[in-house]
Amino acid sequence: MLRGEICSNRELSFLMEAHDALSGAIAKRAGFKGLWASGLSIACSLGYRDANEASWNQLVDVVERIVDSTELPVLVDGDGGFGNFNNARLLARKLRQRGAAGIALEDSCFPKMNSFVGDRHPLADIDEFSGRLRAVKDTVADDLVLVARIEALIAGHGMDEAILRASAYAAAGADAILIHSRKSTADEILSFASAWQNCLPVVIVPTKYYRTPVSAYRDAGISTVIWANHSMRAAIAAMRHVCGRIIAEDGIAGIEPDIATLDEVFDLLRYDELARAEARYLHPPDPRQ
Repeated sequence: MLRGEICSNRELSFLMEAHDALSGAIAKRAGFKGLWASGLSIACSLGYRDANEASWNQLVDVVERIVDSTELPVLVDGDGGFGNFNNARLLARKLRQRGAAGIALEDSCFPKMNSFVGDRHPLADIDEFSGRLRAVKDTVADDLVLVARIEALIAGHGMDEAILRASAYAAAGADAILIHSRKSTADEILSFASAWQNCLPVVIVPTKYYRTPVSAYRDAGISTVIWANHSMRAAIAAMRHVCGRIIAEDGIAGIEPDIATLDEVFDLLRYDELARAEARYLHPPDPRQ
C-alpha cells in the first residue's frame, strides 16, 4: 500500500504524522491512507529532544503500537539509522518485524540534530551513506519502502550537491528521494523537482513553506507530501489551553463543551467491538439449546 502511495501512484498522496496509537487512530478516522511515524513527534511524546536522545528500540516500540492501532501503512522516520550501516540494517529489520511499511533515512551524522534547530548540520559522506542504504536494501529487499532523505539544502550546500546525492542514493537502491528545506517558500523544492525530473519519486515535508498551495506540488510532479508534526503540535496547543483554563477557572465546567466527550473516546477506540466480542466469547450461547 505504501509503495502504491509513494512509488506507483500518479496522483499526489499525503502521509499524516502519528506519534502514538491514538494520533494514528485519529488520522485514520480523518481519512488518511498512510502515516508518517515522525522522529520529532515521537521524541516529544517521550519527553526527549529530536537529537537521537530516544533510542532506536523506543522508536520501534512506538511504531508497533501505531501499526496495531490503525493497520495503515507506516513510513518511519529512521533519522540516519542510529549509527553506521550495521545499526541502520538492524533498525530496518526490527521495523519490518513490527509491521512498518517503509523507512526514511537521512544523510546526517550521528547523533543528528533536528533540521530546523541551529546551523550544526554536518552531512554524512556520500559513499558511506550509500553503504547504509545498500545494507538496508540487502536486509529487507522490497519488504520495506526505502526513502533516502537529503539534507544538503538544510546544511546550505546548494542544488548541485543535492542532485549529486540524489543520484548516488538512487544507484544505492533507494525507492524514493525525500528532499528537505528550511526555507519559508518552496522555491528550493520546486527547483530540485525540475532538475531531478522524477528519476525517482520525490517526497517533501512542507513544514516551513506551508503557505505554498498543494497545486504547485501536483504541477511539479511531486509524489508525496508529509504533514510531519501537526498532530503533535496541535496536541501541545490544545493541552496547554485546557490546562490553563482549568487553573484560571478553578474547575472544569467551562471547558467541557470544548473537549472530546467520553463517548467519542470510546467510539475511537472501538469499545463497541469489545462488547460484541464479550457477547460472542465470554458468554457464548449454549449450542445444546
